[in-house]
Amino acid sequence: MSIPCRTTRREPVFLDTLNRVWFGALKTDSYLIREIAWPFATILGVLLLLFAGDSLAGTLSNAVNGLLPVGAIATLTALKLLISLDVLIPISLFIAVVAAFGRLQADSEITAMLALGMGPRQLLRPVVGLALGLAVCVSCLSVFARPWAYAASHNITRHATAMLNVNAMEAGAFYASQDGTRVVFLENRAGPHADARNVFIAKRDGGRIEVIFAASASPAVAGLGGQRSVHLSGAHVYKFDNGHPTEDESLVAAGLNLDPDDSVVARARYSPVAASTAHLLAASNPADIAERQWRLSTGLSTLLLALLGAVLSRGRPRQSRYAKFGPAILAYSAYYLLCTTARTWVQHGQVGAFPGIWWAPAGLALAMAIIWYAPAMRRAMRTTARPYPAPSPPLNWRPAGSRDAA
Repeated sequence: MSIPCRTTRREPVFLDTLNRVWFGALKTDSYLIREIAWPFATILGVLLLLFAGDSLAGTLSNAVNGLLPVGAIATLTALKLLISLDVLIPISLFIAVVAAFGRLQADSEITAMLALGMGPRQLLRPVVGLALGLAVCVSCLSVFARPWAYAASHNITRHATAMLNVNAMEAGAFYASQDGTRVVFLENRAGPHADARNVFIAKRDGGRIEVIFAASASPAVAGLGGQRSVHLSGAHVYKFDNGHPTEDESLVAAGLNLDPDDSVVARARYSPVAASTAHLLAASNPADIAERQWRLSTGLSTLLLALLGAVLSRGRPRQSRYAKFGPAILAYSAYYLLCTTARTWVQHGQVGAFPGIWWAPAGLALAMAIIWYAPAMRRAMRTTARPYPAPSPPLNWRPAGSRDAA
């Protein structure tokens, strides 16, 4: 009598091992990416807040001094934050990689991963994947968003130059437009939005200069069409023409309405940082070349800095998680200094388009390769320098006799 037995189908050993290794690698990669992503988001948020606070302080000072409309504060701050992302993202990723691997090294998790069969290259795989994704984002920001943000901020600044916030001006200070075409001085004023006494206004238009002195001035009032006007009492107007002195004029008026926004918006000056990338690709000016290479190098710098953070984080088990922060910050500072120096040299024509600024990323890649292969090179040198022991002479065997036994 035969007893039926249930047989279970088993996968081949090769497929079973492959599945376990594959899914284990995926879980490890996800774990390492999470360990890097959380510090990265935190550090980037803190840096953005600090940068926004610094930018907001400068923008508010211009707004209080009457050099900038209050409504443009938020727009300019947001544009400056967008411009800074191509620098803040790489440094945030670099510090996050150093912090994540420092914690894993301090808790002996790296040692456990190595003991389970993972090699240094497997540990770098999630870093490379995350860095490549962020490098693409940084490249897009540098190539497309950065020039647009610069152009928009320059446009806002030029319009703000033509529309001084005269109601917020204080007494005892000279207010000059950024293009130098207008100067306003108030001798006495009780406070913002109050009447001013002994007002001095100078305007320049090419070779013509117009000087206005008024005994008093009322705050700017917007009309039905939105156009503002300032009423000057006891005004003396002097017009000078450097090219035609005979056409100089003077006028005395008991009352005069002046439009504080009557200045023509200055024509936009060419700036490489605000130029489109398509224009820079065909340009041969040293300043354009420096800006073009800077935009194209930000993505590469993001990838290299992430790898540098992983390489510098290697150390002994259970060492302090902050042990590598000092060397890491020094390494980043040195690399950023080299990049800015290389950009300045290219911008002033001291270095040509080749090597341009590319020698700085190449130097970082070379230094990183030396640090990565340094342990293997030291082991190879020790093996080469160690002399091999001389072979022992062959032993002559002979049968033992009675004398040997005695």
